Amino acid sequence: MKKGRLIVMTGPSGVGKGTLVRSLLKDHPELHLSVSVTTRSPRPGEINGQDYYFVDHLCFQNMIERGELLEWAEFTGNCYGTPLIAVKEKIEAGISVLLEIELEGARQIRSTFPSALSIFIMPPSIDELERRLRGRGQDSEDAIRRRLMRARAEMDAASEFDFEVINDDLDFALRRLESVLYSPV
Repeated sequence: MKKGRLIVMTGPSGVGKGTLVRSLLKDHPELHLSVSVTTRSPRPGEINGQDYYFVDHLCFQNMIERGELLEWAEFTGNCYGTPLIAVKEKIEAGISVLLEIELEGARQIRSTFPSALSIFIMPPSIDELERRLRGRGQDSEDAIRRRLMRARAEMDAASEFDFEVINDDLDFALRRLESVLYSPV
């Protein structure tokens, strides 16, 4: 049986990673999206085990100590991580696993899972990213400023990844992602 592969996708907040991932999963049901563990509280409508596994800080710390996370990071006071066993089982079963994670976690995976395919989603410009963040209407002015500062640092790290995909036009970005994932190597 052919092994699956680990696909790591990252990029700044507001760049459209989630939209691209949802489109990929809709068009390619053979891909599996890894469900992360988090210490943050569920948002309205989120389902435990489907959107995230919601745990408390002590449980998360125990998972780290037992080596149960492929990667983990703290972001805005909450911890996020990828359950290792679930990813390994899917890959061994021939299923490719998609991770949508932060830069810090992607860097951890590069050292612990060097065969992973890494993709950085880039905004067309910082001005367009700011427009998207403001358009979501979810963040305060201070939060938008912090996200933009962080985005600049993340964009500087794009060259660390196997591929960069600019999300200027959703359909074009999706086609580019599909060519990265499905072109013969």
